Amino acid sequence: MSDTLKIANKEFKSRLMVGTGKYPSNEIMVKALEESGSQVVTVAVRRVNLDRSKESLLDYIDLKRYTLLPNTAGCYTAQDAIRTARLGREALGTDFVKLEVIGDERTLFPDNEALLEAARVLVKEGFVVLPYTNDDPIMARKLEDIGCAAVMPLAAPIGSGLGIRNPYNIRIILETVRIPVIVDAGVGTASDAAIAMELGCDGLLMNTGIAGAKDPVKMARAMKLAIEAGRLAYEAGRIQKKLYGTASSPIEGII
Repeated sequence: MSDTLKIANKEFKSRLMVGTGKYPSNEIMVKALEESGSQVVTVAVRRVNLDRSKESLLDYIDLKRYTLLPNTAGCYTAQDAIRTARLGREALGTDFVKLEVIGDERTLFPDNEALLEAARVLVKEGFVVLPYTNDDPIMARKLEDIGCAAVMPLAAPIGSGLGIRNPYNIRIILETVRIPVIVDAGVGTASDAAIAMELGCDGLLMNTGIAGAKDPVKMARAMKLAIEAGRLAYEAGRIQKKLYGTASSPIEGII
């Protein structure tokens, strides 16, 4: 537990959070979750059957093993997101919420104005709010100032697999806020995850990158290893980039 991800009053060994949508089957989802090593699993409140008397996605998630992170996916107004978050807390018994307020159907970029409005309300109601936002350092600071437990800037549009399109903004966000920075959306493969961690991000949340792979179980394992490698590389400190070569062996004393 020497290197853990701390969010509010919880501590996690794994820095990978995994979604539950788009898998070929629930059985494959279960195997992918296991291979990912994740301890946090996010579920879309509006897209899952919360009536436990009927078959539900939740029947396939070991609630003793994973921490549920309800999300407000599919909400386009602050009011919808607030209602959905309240429903998730009531049905799933957790104050944690991944807050999404989408502003555009084509890009799925967040509506930052509505996001701030919803976050203010939910923080006051005692929620642990993890907001999905643009890679905007100013917005990240505002979300921290109103009491969010973390910020979740996108790497690229949801489900695009484009990887981190603007690493410089992510670096500025890391310098701007003191709460955890968890990259969310756009990660397509293991190298994308490693880059995010090498920048110094505290964690990643991904769904499509794993669920949409030809072999989701293998990709889940790859993402786990990439995050571990990226974190180690960040802590180790990479060598300085140079324009010209430098001999690996000392040349002093060579005759």
